[in-house]
Amino acid sequence: MNILILDYKSFGIEDLKEALKRMGHSYKLISDPAIRDRVDEGFKTRFLTECEKSHYDCAFSFNYSPLISNCCNLINLPYVCLIYDSPQINTFSYTIINPCNHIYTFDSADYFRFADQGIKSIHYMPLPVNVHRLDKQLGSPYDKTSESTTNITHPNYSADISFIGSMYNEKHNLYDRLVRAGINDYTMGYLEAIMDAQEKVYGSFYLEDLITGPILEEMLDKMEVKANPDGVETVSYVYANYFLCRKLANKERTHILQALDRSLAKNYKVSLYTHNPVDFLENVHTFGPVDYYDHMPHIFRQTKINLNISLRSIRSGIPLRCMDILASKGFLMSNYQEDFLRHFVDGEDLCLYDSKEDLLRKCNYYLEHEDKREAMALSAYEKVKENHSYEKILNLILSDL
Repeated sequence: MNILILDYKSFGIEDLKEALKRMGHSYKLISDPAIRDRVDEGFKTRFLTECEKSHYDCAFSFNYSPLISNCCNLINLPYVCLIYDSPQINTFSYTIINPCNHIYTFDSADYFRFADQGIKSIHYMPLPVNVHRLDKQLGSPYDKTSESTTNITHPNYSADISFIGSMYNEKHNLYDRLVRAGINDYTMGYLEAIMDAQEKVYGSFYLEDLITGPILEEMLDKMEVKANPDGVETVSYVYANYFLCRKLANKERTHILQALDRSLAKNYKVSLYTHNPVDFLENVHTFGPVDYYDHMPHIFRQTKINLNISLRSIRSGIPLRCMDILASKGFLMSNYQEDFLRHFVDGEDLCLYDSKEDLLRKCNYYLEHEDKREAMALSAYEKVKENHSYEKILNLILSDL
């Protein structure tokens, strides 16, 4: 196949290109920030001109673009989209029903949400991993005593427990702006209460359903949001997923790291890699961000327990970070997400926790049982290599065109 890849700073683009080459496909990559917009006549002209110059069997992008979909629909070109991010508000665009669309989401809850409405253009597909690159980069099989140049060692990369991710503590976060806008005490207390309750519940997401009536009216009055003119998303969806979920991630990740700081970090090395600094941790080692391709896999491999604390807008899906950990032969401890159980076995391939207390207890246990950690990491790696490589996933997707 000859594939037109349309991208702008997506994770995975280099892995996609490498996999397509190995599979014998040809492609042209066009990087254009306009794909983030819903309407852009300049992009439309550039797209149609490109498709007149060369024959393409399909267009491809990571995450859904209504603009690309409409352009493909004009010339009956299949549009393949692989969603790895959440929330994905663009999927609420009416363009979702364009017959050119072949959309794959990593979150089965999102798939069912649309399928229940009769939308047939969206399918469920767990995210692929470039196992070939990671094996070459990290060394396969991995030898802890090896001096091979593929096994980069760095004192900041080795830890007993690591968490890599945003703390969502940026000053411009939407929830704090809403509070500063002057929502009344009752509304703020209500929102804090439902976030606190949601923090304690895994496997069910109800924030969106609870933003109604006077609460919604007060939020709209103090910081109005509007649905996109070509979209069917509700304002409750926007408030829940863009305001509350990000604030909840800040709260949950803070609470977990504080718990680790008070207990395990006194006796074990616990590391946090994040963009914005934090000042509430005494024993946790805090570092800045790390490069996705060059350094992150080495942390996954050299860490005894890799933590995942999912953003709650990912209602059931397996985040990309988790697939990367497993493909790096790292041991994964994650909050419960339903889709893990579609592909892996808890206690055999990875460890799922259902509360902060459960996480601490299981961290203690697995830090003392290296043989079990390594056996589970290897078991998960073999399943990822067999079922979730780029070649396997791309073959499934492209054969459906």
